[in-house]
Amino acid sequence: MNRPVVVGVDGSPSSLVAAEHAARAAQLRSRSLLVVHGYLHAPLNPYDLMMPAPSEEAQKMAQGVATDLTERFPGLAVEVRLVAGGPGATMVEESRRAELVVVGSRGLGGFTGLLLGSVGAQVAAHAHCPVLVVRPEGRPIDVDGPVVVGVDGSEPSQLAVGHAAVEATLRDVPLVLAHVGPAGGDRPVPDEIEEEQAAEQAEAVRLLADASAVVRAEHPDLVVREHPVRAASPAQGLVEASGAASLLVVGTRGRAGFAGLLLGSVSQAAVHHAHCPVLVAHPVS
Repeated sequence: MNRPVVVGVDGSPSSLVAAEHAARAAQLRSRSLLVVHGYLHAPLNPYDLMMPAPSEEAQKMAQGVATDLTERFPGLAVEVRLVAGGPGATMVEESRRAELVVVGSRGLGGFTGLLLGSVGAQVAAHAHCPVLVVRPEGRPIDVDGPVVVGVDGSEPSQLAVGHAAVEATLRDVPLVLAHVGPAGGDRPVPDEIEEEQAAEQAEAVRLLADASAVVRAEHPDLVVREHPVRAASPAQGLVEASGAASLLVVGTRGRAGFAGLLLGSVSQAAVHHAHCPVLVAHPVS
């Protein structure tokens, strides 16, 4: 099945930036691009017998986005689909047939509150394929920065590492494996705490080495860097690590330092505060 890259648009600046990221992602993957607009902004009247048609303005907006991307990305096949459905549910449903879903950080109309509101959270949490959250909206697309991924040894983390390695390979940039441990202080600590800290550091080294070995075996030409991060919290560590990155990849859940990824505070911090786009690594179902 030749799954397309899907992007939700509503004419807002954020969605137009997301469309540009989506077009580049589709081109890198040699996939088509599906531009989707969910135009049903309010619940249907149960007494209406017919589905409402999209407005002429909505049709022109979506087609204009497709035309612009076709001109800017030669060879890219672009299709437009206007759906009479709620924006979040529409994107989640489209994700069943997608290689990747791309959403902006904010939206208008059918995509009001994307990322920072309920729609973005719904798509990121419930999509059936990876979700690329494009933020911050004012930052130009970075084609040179590394791909950064959080490592904690859990199965979702391993999936995220796999997606990150593929992204780094497609973009021809280094892959940075980051493990966040607690920040150390300058003050002396009891021997038992010092031993615990040494054990945590050894575990971090092991996790990074194991992840690195797997990536290098599957992508021998990829530049892989191991990056232990010391921070007050896992969320802060990942956000700081995203500063020089072109992409931050997170899993759906994790353990230890990444407990609750996606549904918890760490992923919430990543998609709200990262300095680059964030890929939530859902398995394709």
